[in-house]
Formats: sequence, structure tokens, C-alpha cells
Amino acid sequence: MNVFERFGRWAEENGQRLDATLVTITALAVVPWSAGVGSGFKWFFGPDDSGMWSAVFALFLLVPLAFRRSAPVISAAAVFAVALTHMIIGPSLIFPADLAVLVALYSITVYGPRWAGRFALFSSFAGAAFFGHVGDGGSELNLKPILISTFTLGLLFLTVWALGLMRRTRLDSVRVLRERNIALELDKEKQAQIGAAAERSRIAREMHDIVAHSLSVIIAQADGGRYAAKVNPEMAEKTLTTISETGRAALADMRRLLGVLREDPNGDPDDDSVLRSPQPAAGDIQSLVDSMRTSGVRVSLVRMGTPRQLPPGAGLTLYRICQESLTNILKHAGPDPTVTVVQSWGRDSVRLEIEDDGRGAASTSDGAGMGLLGMRERAALFGGTVKSGPRQGGGFRVELDLPLPELRE
Repeated sequence: MNVFERFGRWAEENGQRLDATLVTITALAVVPWSAGVGSGFKWFFGPDDSGMWSAVFALFLLVPLAFRRSAPVISAAAVFAVALTHMIIGPSLIFPADLAVLVALYSITVYGPRWAGRFALFSSFAGAAFFGHVGDGGSELNLKPILISTFTLGLLFLTVWALGLMRRTRLDSVRVLRERNIALELDKEKQAQIGAAAERSRIAREMHDIVAHSLSVIIAQADGGRYAAKVNPEMAEKTLTTISETGRAALADMRRLLGVLREDPNGDPDDDSVLRSPQPAAGDIQSLVDSMRTSGVRVSLVRMGTPRQLPPGAGLTLYRICQESLTNILKHAGPDPTVTVVQSWGRDSVRLEIEDDGRGAASTSDGAGMGLLGMRERAALFGGTVKSGPRQGGGFRVELDLPLPELRE
């Protein structure tokens, strides 16, 4: 920003004080000057030998200009009224202070309403014509001096009005740009808040899916291992191995998830490789079912149709909803449930059905209620729907319908 731009911004912010200062300085020079120019001329009420009346009218012309920005209509009306009064009762002479009429016309064009600027221009033309009439003596109508005065002063008024109109257009453009920038900043801040909220929600869902599933498997294995240790040490050892693998997998998922919160992750290369490992997708449902079988749950996976490439995040949604459903079965279905997972690929959508014959539909809630809500939120992000509820004959069913992008021929 150069010196002129900085001064322009400062002048806009301190316009009232700047105008008052300039009017004061101008009055100190113009009022005595007008008194000297007007001394000896005859006014309506007599001769003005000292120039006092000229000085008074000069002061009355200048004072309203101190409010040309804050009250442009009142300021211009006061200046025009004083100038008209001066032409009626004063000598037919242009005093230095009469230049305030040009400043008032410019100011009301820039800072006042548009109708006021046009009205001020027409008033200036009328004043120029009237000045030509009174300058000719005012005894009888003579068109020649009126036309000369109107044409000469009218060109001056029209030039000042055009300059004011250009300045107004520039100020309007600057104001629009500033308002647009403010709106963009507000929108950017709002989008950042929305993005942060969405990211917190996503992380919360991921944390819930990872922790709830892994802990459910660990708890189920620990309970089974405690009984198996008494009668079958080999089964107890296998159970402990499953618990260890589940814990390590959960820890890897946690590190990968929390890694996005680090600006510059530090640590050993193994940790970095964990952070960069891919997120689970639809193809990992088989390994998820296998881990459930290892936990002692009778679960079968049925695939129908031809698998397709899913958009980024959609495969993770399919995996997480299946994971959450199996976790709920572990928590609520009771002992020895039979679980069926059906994955159906169609032309326009992929369906996932997870059902069991346990007692989950009649079990009491754990008080959180976030599992089913998280499923619906995940599916809604990709235009999908989740239906859940008891199934006929007992047990519980979760159905996911996720739309697929159109196939290109």
C-alpha cells in the first residue's frame, strides 16, 4: 500500500475531523479575503464599507462543509440557501467563499443519495441562470446574460458533478469489494468450523468403531479363555494369541487414526509405516469375518454379484458398518449366536445384510446408542440408508443400501 492509499484510508476513517480542520483553515484565509473583496459594495440594507456582511456570508458558506460527509443533504442545502440569499440581498459579485457551492455539489454527489445529487445539479443550473439575471440588473428579463451565465457556470457545475459521480462509483466498487471480502472471510471461517466439526465427528465414529469392536472381541476371548484354561490349555493359549493380535490391530488403527492430528509425526520408521497403512475397505470384510470366527462366533459370509471399485471412503463405510454390527452381536446377542453376512453387488447399489438369531433385539441398551446412529451418519455421507430392527423368528438384522456410481459403457 503506497502513501496515497494509506492517506485515502485514513481520510475515510477520520473524515469528520479532517473536514472540520480543513474548513477552519480555509475560513481563516477566505473570510478576511471576502471581507476585503466585498468592502464598499452595496447590499439590500445598505452599503458595506467594512466588508463585514461579506465576511459573515463567507463564514456561513464554509461552516456547513464541515458536515459534508456525515450529513451531505443538510450541508449542501445550507450552502445553496446561503448562496441564494447572497445573490438576492448582496452585490452581483462572485466572492472567494462562493466556491463552497462547488464543494457542496461534489460532496452531495459522492456521499449523498442519488436523487439529491441530481437535484443539486439542477439547482446549480437554476442558480447560474438566476445569477445571470441579477447580474444584468434584474429590472427586466434579458435572455443573453442568462444564457451566457447558465452555459459558463453550467459547464463548471457539470464537470464537478461528473467528477463526483466518478468518485462515488469508485467508492461503491471499493465498498462492494470489502463487503465481498468480509463475506468470503466469514464463509471461510464457517466452512472451517463445519469442516472441523465434521472431522471431529468422523474421528469419533472411527474411535468408536475401533475401540468398541476390539474391546468386545478381547472381552469375549478373555471370558472364553478363563474357562478354557481349566480344561484345555491349548485353547487358552490360542485365545490369548487372538487377544494379542486383536490388541495389536486396534493399536495400529488408533495410531493411523490419530496420526492425522499430528503436524509432523515423529518416531521410528515402524510407527510411520503404520500411520501410512491403508484404511480397511470392502475387500477386508472377509478378514473381519475370519476374526469373528476366531472369537468362537458362528458366522458365515455370502457374496453375490460382481464386486466394483468404490469411491474413496465408501469401502471404509461398508467395512465399518459391518464391523459395528458384528460388535453389537458380540455385546448383545448372547451365547452361541449364528450370524450371517450377505454382501450383494448390484448395478446401482451394494447391499449389506447382517443378521443373527440371538437375543439382541430384546436386550437392554448399553445407554450409549451411538452405534446405530454412527451407521446412519456414515451411510448418509454417501447417499446410503441403514435399516435396523428385530427380525422374524428372533434375532436382529441390519441392512445397508449404498448407491454406486453409474457404470460407463
